[in-house]
Amino acid sequence: MKVNVTQYTIYIGLNDPDTGDQKYDTERCVSILKSVCRSYRIPFSFHTLNGGYVYENGLFTEENTLALTLLDAEESVVQEIAKDLCAFFQQESVLITKAPSELIVVKESLT
Repeated sequence: MKVNVTQYTIYIGLNDPDTGDQKYDTERCVSILKSVCRSYRIPFSFHTLNGGYVYENGLFTEENTLALTLLDAEESVVQEIAKDLCAFFQQESVLITKAPSELIVVKESLT
C-alpha cells in the first residue's frame, strides 16, 4: 500500500546557548524526547547527528543534534512538540523541515 504523507523533521541542538557546551548527556535528552512523543501519542523515529549552529549573537557552535521525524502529523501538533522540546532543552530555537513523502507499508509473515 502506498500513501502520500507529509514528513516533518524537528532538529534540536543540545548545546546550551549561554555556555556553548552540552549540559545534559545525550541519553538523557533522548529519554526526554521519547517522553514528549509518548505524551502526544504520536508515532516517531529519531537519530542523533552532529551539526553546526550560528546563535543570534553571531557565535558559532558545533553540537550534537537530535533529529525527530514525524509522518503525517497535524502541523499544529508538530509545532507544539517543537515548542516543548525547545523549552525543555533550553534552546534558542529549533528547526522544522516539511516535505512531501510517499509511505509504503509492507506486511509479511512466515505463516
